[in-house]
Amino acid sequence: MERRLAAILAADVVGYSRLMEEDEAGTLTALKALRAELIDPTIAAHRGRIVKLIGDGTLVEFASVIDALKCAVAVQRGMSERAAGTPENRRIVFRIGINLGDVIVDGDDIYGNGVNVAARLESLAEPGGICISGRVLDQVEKNVDVGFAALGPQAVKNIDRPVNAYKVLLDPADAGKLSATAKAKPLLPWHQIAAVAALLLVVGAVWAAWVWTSQPKVEAASVANMAFPLPAEPSIAVLPFDNLSGDADQEYLADGLTEEIITTLSKVPDLFVIARTSTLIYKHKPATAKQVAEEQGVRYVLEGSMQRAGDQLRVSAQLVDAVGGRQLWAERYDRQLTDSFAVQDEIAQKIMLALQVQLTEGEELRRVHAGAPSPKAFELLLKSRFHHYRMNREDNAIARELSGQIIDIAPGYADAWELRGWQYLTASRFGWTGDRAEAFAQTVQIAEKAYELDPNDAGINGLLGWIDVFRGRYDEALAKGRRAVELGPGDANALAEYAWILGYAGKPEEAIPLVQKAMRLSPYYPAWFAAVLGWGYMLTGDYQNAIAAYEQLVERKSLLNFAYARLAGFHAHLGNDEKARFYAAELLKAYPDFRIEEWAKGLFYRRPQDLELELWLLRKAGLPE
Repeated sequence: MERRLAAILAADVVGYSRLMEEDEAGTLTALKALRAELIDPTIAAHRGRIVKLIGDGTLVEFASVIDALKCAVAVQRGMSERAAGTPENRRIVFRIGINLGDVIVDGDDIYGNGVNVAARLESLAEPGGICISGRVLDQVEKNVDVGFAALGPQAVKNIDRPVNAYKVLLDPADAGKLSATAKAKPLLPWHQIAAVAALLLVVGAVWAAWVWTSQPKVEAASVANMAFPLPAEPSIAVLPFDNLSGDADQEYLADGLTEEIITTLSKVPDLFVIARTSTLIYKHKPATAKQVAEEQGVRYVLEGSMQRAGDQLRVSAQLVDAVGGRQLWAERYDRQLTDSFAVQDEIAQKIMLALQVQLTEGEELRRVHAGAPSPKAFELLLKSRFHHYRMNREDNAIARELSGQIIDIAPGYADAWELRGWQYLTASRFGWTGDRAEAFAQTVQIAEKAYELDPNDAGINGLLGWIDVFRGRYDEALAKGRRAVELGPGDANALAEYAWILGYAGKPEEAIPLVQKAMRLSPYYPAWFAAVLGWGYMLTGDYQNAIAAYEQLVERKSLLNFAYARLAGFHAHLGNDEKARFYAAELLKAYPDFRIEEWAKGLFYRRPQDLELELWLLRKAGLPE
């Protein structure tokens, strides 16, 4: 890695979201004019290099820290002059932070603590002001016509050590001034400390009550109008995060962020989390918290947005108590893309606090992406998942290619190995690689590697359970399915996957309520949930409910080979000959190579009578041997 010492300037527009909400076009026009007429020329005049622009934010690199500060001073003084005559509520005002530090160079971009500290200093600056680090002060104290006021050591987010910060005094009358940090006061006696603590608790309680009553109100949802009974435990729906990047190619990043937050929350036993497949219906559609809560049967709704520029990521989120008609919490995160995992975890943990969920046995929420290997691996993972979920031969091939690229650059990334295992298992089951046995052998190798890397992952344990079913190791499969549910008790996929294992292991009576629970967690569940439910009804002899379940697949045009084959058999058995002939014809039209003998190769029943039942139904429908 190339490293160098650099002066880094980070700038941000104060109240940007409010300005955009009030007058989006006017704000963008004014901001572009400022950049063209003042900011960019000033940066160029002081030999700065614009590293990136992120919406209302700017990151600039200078070889000289004196040039960096002179540039910032010129910009802020120029902004002040231009603001004259502009209504206060329409003024564009910047905050600027400057740091001197070591940076990592990657093409035209820069990373590292030097950059992170500059961003944190920017957040400490006053509107229209500049905040610098002590390292900057050491170099510029007598070289720029400004003064400085010490702010003292500042504890800033994600930086281990406090940063000595200084406010820049822009008034020319203050040039050369340096106000010292106030000396620390001696510690109070213990009884005085206790009194102060008690006072703080009272003040804190009053403040918390004031915050609660002053939170923005929203239209309240009606419990009586909910499509599903409201769970006893805290319940939440996470809406798809909006992609504000202006680039449709970044859609997968917003989708991935949504999914990772849902995955993180679903690991908490005391929280009812609606699955991603159910909230996906609100993507690109206007929906109120009231509407979502009533349609999904939840109390809380999380909504947010994502904006990416280069490797800089801005995430905004808000949590709404739809039943109470109140916004509970809102936050904005500006992070390097490498830190996006921490953003996901931080959002999840804040929700936990807001909902007052007590984690069992004091266990902290596990960080889903601890030790993320690189931004590139993160991007590839999300792209690979995107194609995997489309469930067709072409996208499966693309997904496997992408997951292979991840493993090439990050061989220790368990998430990538797990995803690749599911992809190969799917390809093996549907014959998408041409050689089912070879695809399955690769699945086993991949899954074993994933388990070696992370034996406590619900998805990996579920994957191994499915593999054991394919091998005929039903007791081992059941143990792994149970383990997956223990690791992800609110994970709808883990429940449905275990139900699938139960069905093949000869326990369809247990599978039905489990997949029904998965459907409750995901009211707009993926089609294969319905396939598992209908299959469970078939194995217990409830053909009317089995028909209703498989008709959903026809309506959703998904897994039609299973839908047509089994519906033909059900209707033939019930004497509905016309419908049986219709579905058999539809099957052979869509899958002219369908043969019962080949179909049987994809069935993995433990009980011989279950296999005999399915094959008997297919023959009853007159399908070719």
